[in-house]
Amino acid sequence: MDSKELGLTVRADNKIGVLHNLTGIISKLGGNILYTQQFVKNSDIGLIYMEIENIDNEKLLIDTLNSMECIKSVELHDTLKKIFGKRIIIIGGGAQVSQVAMGAISEADRHNIRGERISIDTMPVVGEDNLADAVLSVENLPRVELLVLAGSIMGGKITEAVKTLKEKTDIQIISLNMVGSVPKVADLVITDPVQAGVIAVMAVADTAKFDINKVKGRTI
Repeated sequence: MDSKELGLTVRADNKIGVLHNLTGIISKLGGNILYTQQFVKNSDIGLIYMEIENIDNEKLLIDTLNSMECIKSVELHDTLKKIFGKRIIIIGGGAQVSQVAMGAISEADRHNIRGERISIDTMPVVGEDNLADAVLSVENLPRVELLVLAGSIMGGKITEAVKTLKEKTDIQIISLNMVGSVPKVADLVITDPVQAGVIAVMAVADTAKFDINKVKGRTI
C-alpha cells in the first residue's frame, strides 16, 4: 500500500469531540486529510472514513487511535479513489438514463478488464428544480470525471446549473440530443443514448484514445 495516500475507516462512539480528537492525532503525525465522510450507523456508533497522505508510521497511527476509549475499531486500506477509480454520473429521465447506463457499463467493463477503474452512477430525476439541484451537487461528489444529461427536454434552471458547474470544475458534460437549451452548453451532444454511454467511458478512460476536446461543441 502506498503510505503517502491511504484510506482510514474508524468506528467510534457517537459523541461530541471524537472527530476533533481524531483529526488532531492525524495532524500530530504529519498527516494531511484529503477527503472525509462521516455518518451515524446507529444511535451509538458513528463511522468516519478519511483519505490521508504523508503518514510515515502507519502502525503508530493505528496504535494511537486504538488507545482512545471512544474508538471501537480502526482499519487502513486502499482509498476509494484507487478501488473505484473515475466516476461517471448519469442524470435525467428514467428510460434515457437506463439506455445511457447500458452503453456505459458495457464499455466500462471492457476497460476495467484491462486495468482501469471506472464506476457508473445513475440517478433518474424529475422536475426542473430537482435536475438543477442535482447538476449543481455534482461538484461536491468525489471522483467525478464526467456528467451525462439524459432526458427529452432540459433547459432554464438546468442550463444555468450546467454553466455554473463548468465554471467551477473541469468535469466534462455530455448531453443527449434533446429539446431545450442544455445541448447548447454541453461539451458534446449525442443522439443515441447507448452511444452516449460508450463515448462517456471512452472520454475518461486511460486505455482509450478518444479526446472529447477534439469534437467539443459538436452533435453526433
